[in-house]
Amino acid sequence: MEEKILSKAMEIFSILMSGDEISKNRPGTSELYQSYYANAEVYELVTKLLARLNISVYEYNETLFVTAGEGNKVFGYTNDDLKRILGLRRNRELYLVYFIMYQALLFFYTDSATYQVKEYVRLEELMQLVSQAAEQIVKENEVFNQTSAEQEGFRSVALLWHELPLMTNEDKDRNKASRGSRMGFVKLTMNFLQGEKLFLAVEDRFYPTDRFRAIVEGYFEDGKGRIYQLLGASEETGAAETAEE
Repeated sequence: MEEKILSKAMEIFSILMSGDEISKNRPGTSELYQSYYANAEVYELVTKLLARLNISVYEYNETLFVTAGEGNKVFGYTNDDLKRILGLRRNRELYLVYFIMYQALLFFYTDSATYQVKEYVRLEELMQLVSQAAEQIVKENEVFNQTSAEQEGFRSVALLWHELPLMTNEDKDRNKASRGSRMGFVKLTMNFLQGEKLFLAVEDRFYPTDRFRAIVEGYFEDGKGRIYQLLGASEETGAAETAEE
C-alpha cells in the first residue's frame, strides 16, 4: 500500500475518532472528504479501521459523522456510565431516559423514509408525547409479545412516569434539571443529547443537528436494533412501546 494512501486514510480516521466531523463544505476537511469518496483504497482502509473498533460512520448533508456501534463499551456508554453521568440511581430511571430519547426521535422520524418536516421540539411537546406513549403502555398490555421480564420493564417505566409530578419549583429555572418531575427528566434527557451534539438549544426549543439526522437515518437503515424492535410503532397495533435493555 502506498504511503500516501495510508497517510490520508489515517488522517481521516484520526479526525473522525477525535469526535470531529469531515465535511465537503468545511475549510480544512473538504479535501479529506473528497479523498474518502474519490479514492477506493482510502475509503476501504478507513471503513475497515472503523469497523474493527465497532464504530459506525454515517453521512448527512455531505458531512461524515461517527458513532459507537451497538455494545461498544470502549467508545460508547454502558448503562452504568449513563447512570453516573446523569446522576441516576435506578435502572428504571435510566430506561425512562431511553424512552424519552426515543420519543424525541419519533417526533422527527418514524423511519428513514418518513422524516417529518419539523424544525424543533419544545420541552412541553416532548412531555406530552411521553405521557401519551406511557398511557398506551398502561392501557394496552395485550399488545405485548415480549417476555414477562420485558413486560414488567415496560410497566415499570410507564408507572414511574405516572408517579412523577408534572413540575416542581426547581423546574422554573430553565438551566436546572432534576429527577423530581416529568419536566425534570425531560430536561435531563435533552441536556444530555445537547451535550452529545445531537440537539442545539435555543431558549426552550431544541433543534436537531445534522449529526442527529445522520445517526438516526443510519440507525434505521443499518439494523433498527433492539430498541426499535421493542419501541417501534407497530403497524398492526399502532402502539408505541418503551425501551428495555
